[in-house]
Amino acid sequence: MYWRVGFAWTASCVVDLGQNQSFSSGLLGSDEQLSFYGYIIAHPLQDYGGIMSALGSDSWWRKTLYLTGGALLAAAAYLLHELLAIRKEEELDSKDAIILHQFSRPKTGAPSLSPFCLKMETYLRMVDLPYQNYFDGKLSSQGKMPWIEYNQEQVCGTEFIIDFLEERLGVSLNKSLTLQEKAMSRAITKMVEEHFYWTIAYCQWVDNLEETRKMLSVSGPLSDLLKWILSHLTGGIIKREMYGHGIGRFSKEEVYALMEKDMRTLATLLGDKKYLMGSKLSTVDAAVFSHLAPAMWMLPGSRPEQLIKGELINLAMYCERIRRRFWPEWFVDLEDVCYNDTTDGSISPSKLPDLGLYSRTDTFQDTHTHTSHNQTPPDPPSPGSDPTGHSLYDSDMDTECSEIDQLKC
Repeated sequence: MYWRVGFAWTASCVVDLGQNQSFSSGLLGSDEQLSFYGYIIAHPLQDYGGIMSALGSDSWWRKTLYLTGGALLAAAAYLLHELLAIRKEEELDSKDAIILHQFSRPKTGAPSLSPFCLKMETYLRMVDLPYQNYFDGKLSSQGKMPWIEYNQEQVCGTEFIIDFLEERLGVSLNKSLTLQEKAMSRAITKMVEEHFYWTIAYCQWVDNLEETRKMLSVSGPLSDLLKWILSHLTGGIIKREMYGHGIGRFSKEEVYALMEKDMRTLATLLGDKKYLMGSKLSTVDAAVFSHLAPAMWMLPGSRPEQLIKGELINLAMYCERIRRRFWPEWFVDLEDVCYNDTTDGSISPSKLPDLGLYSRTDTFQDTHTHTSHNQTPPDPPSPGSDPTGHSLYDSDMDTECSEIDQLKC
């Protein structure tokens, strides 16, 4: 079969690729040689008729223009849709304001699919510091998420962000801890963030990739395709990083065995206490809560969900207690937090609203006033209690507000 392809330059020639020629494609760094059957001829540009005949008929050019124009119009329409879909951010004076950069809210009731983003935002609520969320997808200079801006300074890495805020603003959840408790708190945090995190990430982005893909917040005419690409890219990155870490070299069963050991360790450390270090919050609670949240609310039917809502019920009550206290707008189905069939109804899950500039104190006052007149917490099937006598099912929203105020003293 014989064919002819022409290429035109600004120079006065056209090259026809003919028989018995080959060149490198250069796609994705490949050195593979593509063979063509024909010959190379240079035509002078003075002969415009010859050029047109060499390049093909007018219909070929017309189809090319149509395809190119259609692709450009589709891309422009998508970009316009995205711009119109993004709500105009509330203006905020950058002076003394905490700007929190994190991933977009997923299409579920949960605030974030990233445990580290959830940890950082939960911590800011725990210490009652106002902040502004930026969901622009911009990574830090180190390529990490989340990160903050404060008075033109940028800090990334949740541990460094917390240290920075404690130094600059004088807030701390660990003031009442002994040196031994602080050491234990750090050991638990590192176990969760450097080991348990990878097992949960495996469950989210490898073993339950399709369910996680549905939660991604992507809109527009190509949303399904973009979510498929994004989820598989993330899954591939997770698998490569897990392999480099070492935990990814184990089988699926071994990964889940390690995850179960970590969860049982957390359940044993928590016991019947309200929080990991006792009756008061500490920084470790932000880390543990954010890493248990996927097992509690984002992985339906998975092994970690069955474990946390089964044998390790104290971890489920711990997560629900923190969610009620610091995330009053995070609605969940009552079936996710009640472990019997005594409830009469359920609250339908809804998309988490973007509160913008957030202060836990303000939200607490509004939410507590509303809920106190409309519903009564259900009686727990087998209530436990902490040293203060409050049920482990209590939201604690009305019993420990003074504790947060003391952090700023």
